[in-house]
Amino acid sequence: MTTLGMIGIGMMGHGIASNLVKHGHTLSVLAHAGNQPIDDLVQHGVKTFNTPKDLAAHSDVVILCVTGSPQVEAVLLGEDGVLKGLRPNTIVIDCSTAMPASTEKIAQAVVAQGGLFMDAPMTRTPKEAAEGRLNLLVGADAALFETCRPLLACFAENIVHVGPVGSGHRMKLLHNYVSLGSVALLAEAAACAQIGGVNPQTFVDVLAMGGGWGAPLERLKPFLLNHDNTGLRFTIANALKDLTYYNDMAEHMQAEHAVASAIQTTLKAACDQHQGTLLMPDLVDVFAQRPH
Repeated sequence: MTTLGMIGIGMMGHGIASNLVKHGHTLSVLAHAGNQPIDDLVQHGVKTFNTPKDLAAHSDVVILCVTGSPQVEAVLLGEDGVLKGLRPNTIVIDCSTAMPASTEKIAQAVVAQGGLFMDAPMTRTPKEAAEGRLNLLVGADAALFETCRPLLACFAENIVHVGPVGSGHRMKLLHNYVSLGSVALLAEAAACAQIGGVNPQTFVDVLAMGGGWGAPLERLKPFLLNHDNTGLRFTIANALKDLTYYNDMAEHMQAEHAVASAIQTTLKAACDQHQGTLLMPDLVDVFAQRPH
């Protein structure tokens, strides 16, 4: 399993690719305008292919790290997609954030083509991706999970086998709803504090010594105290995508999602005002500057 192909060399994908090369794997990537600069990867022998089909034809394992289900479906099922070049017993690992129903459909198509499939979405940030310290939430057959664990360990610190195919993506949406929802809640509270004249340091200190402490506060803290938004390099538009996926999943399962729907509406309002490219910490200013 040393001949790898990867599609999606974005902020997270670049870190994954770097660590795969560092661990001695032979890696090829899909050339794409959305990639981060890959000069450093090319200098270490990484090859590029122009179509997913050609990439798959030269790979024992294909790793996807793209935006969401539409992109996953396009690179796998498209005219020059991965399935057109898939070799028997090739393993497809989807590290994207995707809709479980789409994941299950895609997995069936991969298996019908003679391949194997697992969903392995990740949590944490580009910083941990570069350090090889991601968390992976895996949906796969138990035997395939054990086969792939050493490969996944090249770029992940914590690897959780959640259950069968689709389970990883369900858990990722649950995680992102709680994580991003908490950030949105804190940003709204911080905007209210700002309007009310509460000192930012006092706001942070009081939450930190009580029930408001946690990862969302730590990631927002640099923005609240120094207007530094790099503590959470996650755009509002991307958060809206994930909350939309979560609400669709919950509705499909007939699960309660009133709070999640409210957060989705809040994020959509920001995107409708052309603020989707801002990072999640910028929500504090978005909320504070809205007419009231």
